[in-house]
Amino acid sequence: MAPRVWTRTRRTFAVAMAPRRKILVVEDDDNMREAISRLLDASGLENAVYASAESLLALSTAEDAGCVVSDIRLPGMSGLDLLAEIKAQGRWPPLILVTAHDEPRLREEAARLGAAAFLVKPFARDQLLGAILSAMGR
Repeated sequence: MAPRVWTRTRRTFAVAMAPRRKILVVEDDDNMREAISRLLDASGLENAVYASAESLLALSTAEDAGCVVSDIRLPGMSGLDLLAEIKAQGRWPPLILVTAHDEPRLREEAARLGAAAFLVKPFARDQLLGAILSAMGR
């Protein structure tokens, strides 16, 4: 049986069955990376975390991933660069971008590159979980 995920529906919580694919998180801020991982764990979603886009590309494969959640501003390769790279490879799952810097040009570039969602920090847990389930086709 697949793990359960709580999603918010009109002030009540409904249980949705989540696929057993890993959520890959790329976040350079240690506290935010840990917070997202704890949220995903508490929601029954298996996850793996990375401090940089380069480490994700070097250490993970698309086959075990259901979705990628990446910060935009990262040391080295940015989240937008990561999105462009995985789109070019053509074998990666949907990517959700998160940022503390809500700028029109970032939104436009994310949309142009095909981001599954664009979330601005601080975001509600239900926003992130909803974006992940939507990106994974649930």
